[in-house]
Amino acid sequence: MKSVAELKETSRSKREKQEIIVVGGSAAGLYTAAKLARGGRAVRVLDSKPELDPAPRSLIVTHHFRKLLGPAAAASVRNEIRRFELFTDGRSAQIALRDPDLIIERAKLIPALAAEGQNHGAKFNFDTRFLSLGPNARALRLEVESGGQKEELHADHVIGADGATSRVARVAGWPPVETVPLVQAIVNLPKDCRPDTTRVWFVPDDTPYFYWLIPENESRGALGIIGEGSGQETKRRIEKFLEKKGMKALEWQGARIPVYRKWVPVRRKIGNGEVFLVGDAAAQVKVSTVGGIVTGFRGAQGVADALLEEAGSTELRSLRRELGTHWLIRRALHYFQQKDYSQLVDLLNDSTRESLGEINRDESTKLLWNVIRRQPRLVLMGLRGLLMGKRAQ
Repeated sequence: MKSVAELKETSRSKREKQEIIVVGGSAAGLYTAAKLARGGRAVRVLDSKPELDPAPRSLIVTHHFRKLLGPAAAASVRNEIRRFELFTDGRSAQIALRDPDLIIERAKLIPALAAEGQNHGAKFNFDTRFLSLGPNARALRLEVESGGQKEELHADHVIGADGATSRVARVAGWPPVETVPLVQAIVNLPKDCRPDTTRVWFVPDDTPYFYWLIPENESRGALGIIGEGSGQETKRRIEKFLEKKGMKALEWQGARIPVYRKWVPVRRKIGNGEVFLVGDAAAQVKVSTVGGIVTGFRGAQGVADALLEEAGSTELRSLRRELGTHWLIRRALHYFQQKDYSQLVDLLNDSTRESLGEINRDESTKLLWNVIRRQPRLVLMGLRGLLMGKRAQ
């Protein structure tokens, strides 16, 4: 009879021989691949492009990004933000950050994540388009098109990291997620805008979200908006806003961003195999600000923990609570009118602004309760916003 140690070793050896296929070279997919490869698992990444050539896009993340990514973060960081300025209807408020936010370049982040995965043994198949999957005698069979030819691949686990319109999710039976357009214009920074300061404008007649200006460096920044209609309508709105502010677009960036409505289960069994979703494919996005890099990494960490059989991992449960809190905040804000935002800015006293500066957006539950404790009148505003939302439905 084998000893407990021998049984554990046999189980570990069996796991290491199982192949995991990640579909999609997204940030969350590459992060998952690197984590699994570092854990000794056989990982293959499929990407439909001939090579990793991500579209440029400036993103703002909290300092938690560095904690999650480690040394690989340095390649993508372009600037540090130490202050926010909020504007609405002639009013303004400033929030100083204890730990700086980071401006990162997606086109730098993706290759850095891929290099880390390759360094740990992950393999990459480019020019390979995922078509379908189904069960086979062992686990899963994938049909792909590579170099114009159809072929079959086999895996024990498949991870869908192919974005908000994930084909993996659709084929495996997940319902589609709602998306909204994001449009950004690269602009010259106004002379009165410091390169360490992000500006946010609340203009509910244009968007239930907000406009932002995030400085990439001392001379340029990205001015963006999240819309609810078509991408063309959203671009027209930002063009008018740019004209009003006396700015000119040097170049344009855009994407479709998933909207979190409720928790998307990330695991589904098909035959003897398992399919997982990470990142935008699972709508792992902070719907209050529509940011998904850090939350996507956390979802990827949770899936990697499950496949590596990390006992006691609570990452997915913690992420679910985090996304739920952001959804509550979004529901409260989504139907605010200009007068509501004006009142909101007026209520940001010194103590409340201190909380907003000390606790980052990736700790939303802690942030929410600290803000409410320091400014209880915000509870009434939130409840009014929720009632406005119910009347609008």
